[in-house]
Amino acid sequence: MKEKSRFYVINEKVLPEVFLKVMEVKQLLETVPGMSVQQATEQIGISRSSFYKYKDAIFPFYEKGKGQAITLLIRLKDESGRLSSVLNYIAGLGGNILTINQMIPMNGIAIINICMQTSGLIMGVEAFLKELLQVEGVQDAKILATE
Repeated sequence: MKEKSRFYVINEKVLPEVFLKVMEVKQLLETVPGMSVQQATEQIGISRSSFYKYKDAIFPFYEKGKGQAITLLIRLKDESGRLSSVLNYIAGLGGNILTINQMIPMNGIAIINICMQTSGLIMGVEAFLKELLQVEGVQDAKILATE
């Protein structure tokens, strides 16, 4: 009989350093085009064997949602074309919008909930979220839920 996998949420402060370094290597590989595992592990300071040993068992809390659906809460400047920029950014990276809900803007800020599929993303969810914050007009972006 196959044993079920069990997952735990653990504060990064108590994790052994090698686990955190594996995450740093994974992030480098996602965000630096053409970087090899050898280059990334040397830059971060761990062995390739440590990376390969743990790479499939360590991921950010919401990274498990990759390939599924995530719900984002985005605070966006209430200016013409800002929502369009966000949607074009998501589409350009291979995200598929499922739903969009926007509240009436107040004090120059629009609150937007976007549910999207991540299976087509060309990068990990963590890197996607970090880059989303760089889109002009985006004040804040958080993952509310993964499915």
